Amino acid sequence: MAIDVRPATVFTDVKAMVGPKRPDANVCWCLSYRIPSKENLALKGTERGDRVRELIAQDPPPGIIAYDGDEVVGWAGVHLRADTNFATNRRIPHVDDLDVWSVWCIRVRPGHRGESISHHLLAGAVEFARDHGAPAIEGYPLDNQGEKIDLTMAYVGTRALFEKAGFTKAADTDSVLNGFPRVLMRLDLR
Repeated sequence: MAIDVRPATVFTDVKAMVGPKRPDANVCWCLSYRIPSKENLALKGTERGDRVRELIAQDPPPGIIAYDGDEVVGWAGVHLRADTNFATNRRIPHVDDLDVWSVWCIRVRPGHRGESISHHLLAGAVEFARDHGAPAIEGYPLDNQGEKIDLTMAYVGTRALFEKAGFTKAADTDSVLNGFPRVLMRLDLR
C-alpha cells in the first residue's frame, strides 16, 4: 500500500470523505471549524456541498486527501488558523502571534482504519502547511492517555498521534470532547 496525500481539489473525492449519503442531509462537511459559526448554521442541505465546492476552488483548498492508488481513503482539514474558527475560539488559546496553520479534522474511511493512514494524513498536513509558508502548525487533539475513545470523536486525533509526528504540547485548552481534555500541540516549521 502506497499512500499518496494531495491537496483536496477534487470535489467528488472530498464528498466521498466528508459529504452525506443523501445530498440534502445536514452533515458537517468539515465546515464547522472552517467557516464562521453563523454561516455554518445557516447552510442547509445541498448549500453545504456548494460551499465546500467554493472552498476547494480556492488556493489553498481547505484540506488534503489521502489516496491508496485511485481510491480515496482519508481526509484532513488543514488551513491558515486565521481563516478558521480557531482564530477566535475562546477555549483554544493562542500561544503567540505567529500566523500558524491548524489541522482540525483527520478522517479515515471505514475499511481502512488501522492502516496508519492518519499518520500519513498528519504528515501530509504538515507538508501542505510548510509548502504554503506556515511558520508552525497546530492541532487540538484529545489527551486520552491511551484510553479508548468513541470513533465519532476521534476526528480531532490523539495527543499520541501528534507526538509521533513530532508535535509537542504547547498549551492546555479549556476544550473537552467526549470527556477528554483537548491539548494544543504544535510543530515549528521554521
